[in-house]
Amino acid sequence: MLRIHSLIKTLPGKPPRTLFDRLSLQVERGECVAIVGESGAGKSTLLNCIAGLDVADGGSIVIGAQEVCGLDDDRLARLRRAHFGFVFQAFHVLPHLSVLHNVALPLWLLRVADDEADARAQAMLERVGLGGRGADAPQVLSGGELQRVAIARALVHKPSVVLADEPTGNLDPERAAGVLGLLLEQIREGGAAGILVTHSRTAAARADRVLELRRGLLVDVGSTT
Repeated sequence: MLRIHSLIKTLPGKPPRTLFDRLSLQVERGECVAIVGESGAGKSTLLNCIAGLDVADGGSIVIGAQEVCGLDDDRLARLRRAHFGFVFQAFHVLPHLSVLHNVALPLWLLRVADDEADARAQAMLERVGLGGRGADAPQVLSGGELQRVAIARALVHKPSVVLADEPTGNLDPERAAGVLGLLLEQIREGGAAGILVTHSRTAAARADRVLELRRGLLVDVGSTT
């Protein structure tokens, strides 16, 4: 589902810094890979390159049969809308939209009819245990509930690739465990390729594989299955 081959990314400076040095990765459908590493190693930049938000200096990123590198901005935007789900540490819910409409937003961007978008968003809220909160404003939800909203929004359009950047970093251990379990369950059931960037070894251990970003390359530090 996701194939990265010989990715190169260099940051400007004197001298320039090589962030990725022919980095390669393959993630299958229904698999979640955790990426760990020191701050500044480039974990978030890797997610941005996969999604086409940062431009790589060389190599190949393929989603299904679609090469990401080299696409123009319009085609990248369409690819992200249709095939990517994003979960961020800071939630990024929109305060002027209800919980239901926050979840429905990816469907609106894909021009799904309003009634169908609302029905699919409500069904996803049911899946994450927030079926009765659709009419609420995000401001009245707890941190754990907001993260579940973010997961529902990331998955409602059945993306091919789910990118999660420190999705449990703001949560206490009990809530973090529940949110992570929900995310992994939905990735596996939906057949998406999942990448979890985390500083938490506990969170990483729940993924199918753990890779460490070290000196520009991904080093396999163990299977968890």
